[in-house]
Amino acid sequence: MLNYVWLSLIILGIASALYVDLSDISTNKYHNNEPITIDIKFASNFAPDSSGSYRGSAVIDAKIYNKAYHDSIRSAFSLPVILSINHKEGTATLLFSVTDNTPALWKTMAETSGDKDKITAKLTSFQTLNPETIKATVILEEITFVKLKDVTNETINIAGVAVKIALGLIGIMALWLGVMKVAEDAGLINKLANVIKPVTKKLFPDVPPDHPAVGAMLMNISANMLGLGNAATPFGLKAMEELDKLNPNKGTATNAMVTFLAINTAGLTLIPATAIAVRAAAGSSDPAIIIGPSIFGATCATITGIVAAKLFQKFPVRKGEWKNWWQENWKLTVFIIALAAFFLIATITGLLSIIGSLFTFIGPNMLKTIMKILSTIAIPFLIAIFIGYGAFKKVNVYDQFIEGAKEGFNIAVRIIPYLVAMLVAIGIFRAGGALDNLFIPVVRIFTDAVGMPPEALPMALIRPLSGSGSLGVMAEIISVYGADSFIGVLVSTFFGSTETTFYVLAVYFGAVNIRRTRHALVAGLLADVAGILGALFIVKLLFGT
Repeated sequence: MLNYVWLSLIILGIASALYVDLSDISTNKYHNNEPITIDIKFASNFAPDSSGSYRGSAVIDAKIYNKAYHDSIRSAFSLPVILSINHKEGTATLLFSVTDNTPALWKTMAETSGDKDKITAKLTSFQTLNPETIKATVILEEITFVKLKDVTNETINIAGVAVKIALGLIGIMALWLGVMKVAEDAGLINKLANVIKPVTKKLFPDVPPDHPAVGAMLMNISANMLGLGNAATPFGLKAMEELDKLNPNKGTATNAMVTFLAINTAGLTLIPATAIAVRAAAGSSDPAIIIGPSIFGATCATITGIVAAKLFQKFPVRKGEWKNWWQENWKLTVFIIALAAFFLIATITGLLSIIGSLFTFIGPNMLKTIMKILSTIAIPFLIAIFIGYGAFKKVNVYDQFIEGAKEGFNIAVRIIPYLVAMLVAIGIFRAGGALDNLFIPVVRIFTDAVGMPPEALPMALIRPLSGSGSLGVMAEIISVYGADSFIGVLVSTFFGSTETTFYVLAVYFGAVNIRRTRHALVAGLLADVAGILGALFIVKLLFGT
């Protein structure tokens, strides 16, 4: 499955880029080889018969610009300019400086030309209005294949980013796997695993309750719920490595792996600190108001991910075996029906409004204080407890830490190819315009039906693909509509209710060389859909439209 998705992302991204570029060429979107008239006012007297450079300011009329570029700017704009004349070579070159008031189209042209701060043009003729002012006819440099160049640049950049991410994990991986190795040898992980044995036996029946994988999964899920992303990833990779030791078919994901990944991609976090920080920076009067809705959306995602993982692991069902399948899964089916009934009753009675309000009574200042205390003490507390317990049990803590740290280094390096492959494919898909030109128009058919505002759709679609990309989209939407607007609260809740599914799959499966991911991607994406719909439902219920 992941193989076809990866290939589709690349093909759709390149095809979309090529289509857009050919369309731009056919319509001459960038006014290539066509003249445009501008006024230039120089800082000193202009001597057209002499070679040299002249600084000034170019004024481009809005009507002339709009007609040339089929744009809709409202007023004229001016740009600093340098006119260089060389009578010996018979050339006259104009160099525009890009500023904040430069139209977006010209900014794109500057970036494509290789220097985002400059645009070069050729002066073809001019008329002297006075000693300091001329009306000039210029032809700007030719701009072609903008999208394909974006794809090329993004591919190179994102490959470097992927390696930096993996290398950046080395230190934190070595730290936490070293600490975990001490706790494991001291028996602390087994004690924690025994506490949650009733739950893990249901979720992971193929994993022995006292297996090291259970403790690693527990630490990973706990770290995620507390918002300790740096600590969660090493624990998760350790869990995958332990689960792979139980894997009878190397290279193929087991049921336990898929279920564990489904829980991870659901992104259940008690305090979505990143989204709250963005809202606070944007001037929200109550940045923590999204905690309740985010927990609700992430809970929907978690339940859906687990149910999907459990259901799909039973497929395919052979002919004549449906009766046996029903006998084995009727309890799960009844649970799904009961859950749907709960949402229906809650909608009618307003119960969810009461549930959501329970998370906002604390107040933003107190919640901010709690968050600060938790984030400050959580990691030192965990290290102190794990290492201290190991010392108490007379474990050679230093040597065991070193052994665990070595393992962390090896895992971080091993995931580099998988991370590069996935992030490059996502980068091509986004840079080529496939998300905007192909995916969003199709998905809008369904999102419009459920009442999702079109302004929030890019956030919903990019969240499973890219963490940094979705963070940027969220910040941009909040800056436009306001942090406390319905749209601002909605996209913030989207961020807190879901996870970067493709990144998680690439990193976690890459750590143990899993190539056949079975139904993991489907379960993860269904969890994302449930998280988005749950967030939309609860935000509309609590805050209206």
